[in-house]
Amino acid sequence: MKKQLLVFLLLLCAVAGWSQPAADRARMENERKAIQKELRELQEQYARVSKSKKATLGQLAAIQERMEAQVRLLNNISREVRILSDDIYLSTLELNRLQRQLDTLKREYARSVVYAYKSRSSYDYLNFIFSAESFNDALKRVRYLRTYRLYRQSQLTTIRETAAAIEERKQSLLAKRTDKNRALANQTEQYNELEGQKKEKDRVASQLKSQEKELSKQLATKKKRDNQLKQQIAAVVARELEAARREAARREAERIAEAKRREAEAVKNNPVAGGKTPATAPPKAPAKAPAYSIYNDAERALASTFEKNRGNLPWPVDNGRLSIPYGKSKLEGLDFDNPGITIETPSAGAAVRAVFDGEVSAVTATGDVMTVMVRHGRYFTVYSNLANVSVTKGSSVKRGQSLGTTASADDGSGGQLDFLIYNEANRQNPSSWLHR
Repeated sequence: MKKQLLVFLLLLCAVAGWSQPAADRARMENERKAIQKELRELQEQYARVSKSKKATLGQLAAIQERMEAQVRLLNNISREVRILSDDIYLSTLELNRLQRQLDTLKREYARSVVYAYKSRSSYDYLNFIFSAESFNDALKRVRYLRTYRLYRQSQLTTIRETAAAIEERKQSLLAKRTDKNRALANQTEQYNELEGQKKEKDRVASQLKSQEKELSKQLATKKKRDNQLKQQIAAVVARELEAARREAARREAERIAEAKRREAEAVKNNPVAGGKTPATAPPKAPAKAPAYSIYNDAERALASTFEKNRGNLPWPVDNGRLSIPYGKSKLEGLDFDNPGITIETPSAGAAVRAVFDGEVSAVTATGDVMTVMVRHGRYFTVYSNLANVSVTKGSSVKRGQSLGTTASADDGSGGQLDFLIYNEANRQNPSSWLHR
């Protein structure tokens, strides 16, 4: 019984060990398909932006994004190779264990066959039974012979089942080795693809370096516009926060006045000693104002919902490509600090849409382009470099509603949108909020 329980536990552990790699491989297969789909889309988008004879920052950003997706694909394949290698190793151990078990079963069965051959005459069986000292002993000997015969049959059945399990394990091992070889070949192919992308990146970077003067001029223009935009955003945010504070102070003053009115009403309706409070009654301490937010309930709820959508906000434009990432970047000796992300569109005039419900806080102009700021509670989304605007200050907007259209890109390669997100006066990385 103990031996059977031990075998059962070993088989249970083996099944658990085999199911986990299978689940991991299924999950990685789904992840790989998603990455491959993303790579195809990135390739199509790069083909569009690379039609320009001049290299652009958008091309470089597109190549970089493709390379990042390619690295994720390679990491996925490498994990699959490691899982397959571990699975092959464990399967080999299990196959060897089954083979040793089969050899042991065959030896035991051979000994039982030899013993049965030596005791094959009916006289030996009868002599074994009738040599019993009592009737009960004879019955025990009959049961023993029957059990021994059934044991030999079960031995043969176990041998056949073990041999079938070995054959099945061999076929499974062969399939896993085939899968591993396929994965290794795919890994080599993807490495070659990554090397080709690196060469393409070096080519575009070299071409951009040859356009360094023109690029410096473009970045200087953008930097000047960014500084003006920062000042405008700071002024709007400060104005909105001050208005919110004044409104919160008004609400708090109303709350305190209402509390005093209720207190006076309570004294009037509950007179003591001719409408006067007893002289012995201790004076009441003034009511302590509780801590309060400068935002009302609707604004707090909107900000909370906005936060819950982090990573799931839609892109503000269709067919947009990231050309300059958020924050500090360096390109061929040119340093710049982007307050948001710069998005390229195939052409100027592309529709720009609100990424979330809110209220338009400001519509401003910077040179010949315009900016729309939308408030979402304590969050602000900013859409800059617009050729025209279709909303006005104070109007409510819904997610996906058109705000205007993109103006031309600095390098003239198409349309361009500067998109920013602020948490009050603190800027955020829009890439971490948008869904990819």
